[in-house]
Amino acid sequence: MIYAINYDLKKQGQDYSGLYGAIKALGSWWHYLGSTWLVDTSLDANQIVERLTPHFDGNDRLLVIKMGNDRQGLLPEKAWDWITARE
Repeated sequence: MIYAINYDLKKQGQDYSGLYGAIKALGSWWHYLGSTWLVDTSLDANQIVERLTPHFDGNDRLLVIKMGNDRQGLLPEKAWDWITARE
């Protein structure tokens, strides 16, 4: 399953490298938009949030959504290729 991981990181100057590493460890990933990652993983949304929560401050925000077939956007062809290869 592909999940969109979206966040809003509030603390300026915070080192979020642990968060980025935790996202990459979830499975195959694609990251082209600043605060959105797509991850192909066998985990569900609750498990993803559980793994990522320790890397957030109390005022940061996180949204994890399972992607479906009804999607569209202005992405490069390589992004769409990544997505369709995992359907």
